[in-house]
Amino acid sequence: MTVAFIIMKIVLAYSGGLDTSVILRWLQQNYEAQIIAFCADIGQEDELDGLDAKALRTGASKCYIDNLQEEFARDFIFPMFQAGAIYEGQYFLGTSIARPVIAKRMVEIARLEKADAIAHGATGKGNDQVRFELAAAALAPDLRVIAPWREERFRKQFPGRTEMIAFAKANDIPVAASAEKPYSMDRNLLHISFESGVLEDPWFDASSKEMRGMYKLSAAPEDAPNEPEYVELEFERGNCVDVAQASRLRSQEAQARTLTPLQVMKTLNRLGGKHGIGRVDIVENRFVGMKGRGVYETPGGAILHFAHRQMETLTMDREVMHLRDSLIPKYSAFIYNGFWFSPEREALQALVTETQRDVTGVVRLKLYKGNIIVAGRKSPKSLYDPKIATMEGERSSYNQSDATGFIHLNALRLKARAPLKNAGK
Repeated sequence: MTVAFIIMKIVLAYSGGLDTSVILRWLQQNYEAQIIAFCADIGQEDELDGLDAKALRTGASKCYIDNLQEEFARDFIFPMFQAGAIYEGQYFLGTSIARPVIAKRMVEIARLEKADAIAHGATGKGNDQVRFELAAAALAPDLRVIAPWREERFRKQFPGRTEMIAFAKANDIPVAASAEKPYSMDRNLLHISFESGVLEDPWFDASSKEMRGMYKLSAAPEDAPNEPEYVELEFERGNCVDVAQASRLRSQEAQARTLTPLQVMKTLNRLGGKHGIGRVDIVENRFVGMKGRGVYETPGGAILHFAHRQMETLTMDREVMHLRDSLIPKYSAFIYNGFWFSPEREALQALVTETQRDVTGVVRLKLYKGNIIVAGRKSPKSLYDPKIATMEGERSSYNQSDATGFIHLNALRLKARAPLKNAGK
């Protein structure tokens, strides 16, 4: 009687870098599995050149490279920016928001290929392991998840990058990494992140001349053009639908048009990068409990976040804005910690969508040497009434005398408490 040998199938989130290249071969050897490599094209550009051939040469039985850029911009980046999300007041969540779109497609491929498991190259010290696995839990709880960095046998074999580079050379795995340039880089449509290596020292100056070659999306502010550039962003219901540069504003092409979310991001990335906008160097609190230092380039995202806020100041009701703003830290933490597909994030998103109903109009910005300066805003939904706001005497429809009773009522509890407070002195 012949017993059929069933080979395990694993879908691996693959980037072609040192870690996932080594992991691909390691999984093949240690799990005796068929490895299906998957790379989401979310804006890495030339990093994807030759990736399929590299995956097959490394041992993958098949390689998927799926262009998810439009979906990423439309269904992930734009909803996040509608919410005004920014983690710990500085981080535009470029890596965090990319993980759910990758995980979603990876699960779909696992179903298509009838795979037994999915795998990723995230370390046991970072946030990405949580983001991938919480997304998988929400979308496909029956799928097994393999995380080599959390396996002791893997860490024993590869205590550092030196051993991984040696393994790659010994196994004829094509990788570009070297021990001399150890910092890691992760790129997508929204940003590039840099970490590890020399950047692990929070005193190290990542903006120094010696580090100019690290940056890919933006010029150093010192090297940006000496003349400012004006740009107008048009919004409809909280989403940017057009970007007009000064040259177009003066031309016959100034008629209305509509850009896709992907086109908006690409246009803003180019403009922001030219003017040295969107560089952030932060020490952040990771979900696993430690602090980490990261350097980020988010040129388009920085412009979009700023312009969106300016549009809201003109069109959003005060109490609605304050309510939404109170939820920004919570919403941002949901994304940072991997809860994009959670019911709480989805509930908050419904509220955000409602708050954006009247966020429509145009914001004019001035871009100059790393700075974003507001130069005007207008909207058919504006709540700004010059007849009320004007300080020009009787022309105002606001009666300043009305404020007397308003102040008296708000002062009542303070006056009632004053004798008690003063008695204790």
